[in-house]
Amino acid sequence: MPWTTSDIPDLTGKNAVVTGPTIGGIGYFIARGLLAAGARVVLAGRSWEKLDAASASLVEEVPGAQLDRVALDLSSLQAVRAGAEAIADATFEGGGPLHLLVNNAGVMATPQSRTVDDLDLQMATNHFGPFLLTGLLLEPLAESGEGRIVTMSSMMHKLARKAPLGFPTVQVGRYSPWGVYSQSKLANLLFTNELQRRLEKAGLPVTAYAAHPGLASTHLMANGASKNVIAPIASIGEAAVRAMAQTPEAGAWPALMASTYVELEPGTYVGPGDALEGRGAPKPVSATRLARDPEAARALWELSEQTTGIAYP
Repeated sequence: MPWTTSDIPDLTGKNAVVTGPTIGGIGYFIARGLLAAGARVVLAGRSWEKLDAASASLVEEVPGAQLDRVALDLSSLQAVRAGAEAIADATFEGGGPLHLLVNNAGVMATPQSRTVDDLDLQMATNHFGPFLLTGLLLEPLAESGEGRIVTMSSMMHKLARKAPLGFPTVQVGRYSPWGVYSQSKLANLLFTNELQRRLEKAGLPVTAYAAHPGLASTHLMANGASKNVIAPIASIGEAAVRAMAQTPEAGAWPALMASTYVELEPGTYVGPGDALEGRGAPKPVSATRLARDPEAARALWELSEQTTGIAYP
């Protein structure tokens, strides 16, 4: 039988962190699914206004929900360090270690922009920020004895022709918003695979998984990709996507399965179950050969450690 949210076990006593929990987005529905199963969830996002709105809505939808909020801007390495410290404090105050980290937040096909660390905005938000956050939270995850890390990728990783292994503060050639986005989503899978290898080698009681939402109707196109095209064309594109896509709630199912299904092999990549992986009940899916390249994964890992200043086990 296909996995459904009814297969989520009782999560009472578990502490989870979900990044990017804006109302109506995939992160919001990931958080709602975890809360409904009894978990205590720390919502981590850039805007206090959006965090407050998401928190109020979740408490209304899930009476008795145990929530906390932490400001976290993944595009800034300094902000990630401050956010990780706040998350550690929040989970400690809530009682017990951290059991789950869902790296959901991201941006998509944004115009060329550099961060305060002189990194590309998409690579910083989608990869380097989550890489640093995960490393900073690895100790509290290990303390649980059953930590899980779930990182959201995308079907768009299949369009990446090479791994993003160039010096991150140097832009070479013409900027391609979709090309960089695809590479950042490829980076999510390379990161997950190398992370799982290192966790096993170090003997840490933490497992890593990846997921993708399929073709889900979210705000990412409006907030990112549509800024690169003429407004009327963007509106038509969004309308077409919404007509074909599944809901953000359904887009959250693969991440919820990766977060809670105990029978998944560590390192599993989960996505929608139809033939094109666009929609449907979640199941383990395959990544490209490049996404499974161990040499590319190791090279990206070394580059990421140098860029973020953190050293994993």
